Amino acid sequence: MGKPSNDRLFGTVDLLVLRTLSRGGPLHGYDVTERIKAASADVLKMEEGSLYPALHRMEEAGWLTSRWDVSDNNRRARFYTITATGRRHLHTLEADWARHVDAVARVLKLA
Repeated sequence: MGKPSNDRLFGTVDLLVLRTLSRGGPLHGYDVTERIKAASADVLKMEEGSLYPALHRMEEAGWLTSRWDVSDNNRRARFYTITATGRRHLHTLEADWARHVDAVARVLKLA
């Protein structure tokens, strides 16, 4: 089997980012990607070209807030925090994802 493709993240970026941010304090983009990568045992790798537009879009939607601060390595970085609206949206996304996974599993059992 070949190396996993990042196109598997399509449609799950919001879910993964919101879930990651819901588990703790503010994080900057690099930390979000590293936590997703670690939690997935290096299977899911989010590229900057996918992450940062998604973070900006989610902030515009009111699901995230951000502030500038200094990272652990002494660099200026934007830190993101999930909002109450983002938490409600996350619950919807999780329910939708669970239905989707269940439906795919049912199809696979028939095949």
